Amino acid sequence: MQISERLRAVAGMVSPGCRLADVGTDHAYIPIYLMQNGVIPQAVAMDINQGPLLRATENIRRYGLTGRIETRLSDGLEKLQAGEADTILIAGMGGLLMVRILENGQGVLAGCRELVLQPQSDIRSVRAYLEEKGWQLDREDLVFEDGKYYPMMRAVTHSEEDLKKKREFDGQNSVDDGDVRHELELRYGPLLLKNHHPLLQDYLSREERLCRQVLEAMQGKQTEAANARREELQRELELLERAKKLSV
Repeated sequence: MQISERLRAVAGMVSPGCRLADVGTDHAYIPIYLMQNGVIPQAVAMDINQGPLLRATENIRRYGLTGRIETRLSDGLEKLQAGEADTILIAGMGGLLMVRILENGQGVLAGCRELVLQPQSDIRSVRAYLEEKGWQLDREDLVFEDGKYYPMMRAVTHSEEDLKKKREFDGQNSVDDGDVRHELELRYGPLLLKNHHPLLQDYLSREERLCRQVLEAMQGKQTEAANARREELQRELELLERAKKLSV
């Protein structure tokens, strides 16, 4: 099966040999692709809507994978049992919805080895949620396709050694520098920044242009809401400038 660059990059984050749960599967392209390439032994493809699930079932049948990829009508992780999946993959939906799905599925996550996530918006909220719940980003990627940037990430649970290293790192930095660096990582990705991802400069420059365009459109507006939004955008421009320096 031929799939888009974005989906191929997301699929590439799934560890070989893991049982997959694909939440919001739509056409089941990712589990089919991974099964065809011998990456995963089995999968559950789930969607909240019957229409996409019927398309997924038809695709699974067409590629001769009936019985190896199971489909389930499910609101998020509702129909997944603890211990059924090693990898939970959620791609192509808003970050806040993704956080809601993860929060509502806490009982299922306990037996999960890794999360592969590609939020379409509110990416900071997703990273902050993972950190709060004890997940550690161990891989990040950024893909540009059809005029859009797609950040994605893989998260695993924190080990005691990871937590120790993080405490030591925080202790070596001033409060101000540590807070700013933390905010940059939440917004733009700790591993994208650390590894100087080749697309990150272009992504940050685009975000900067969008901020400036909004500021220009707000000229002359002096309401309380407009002033608060201007301060927020100025703060974002400052962070973008710092992130661009770090990513060089």
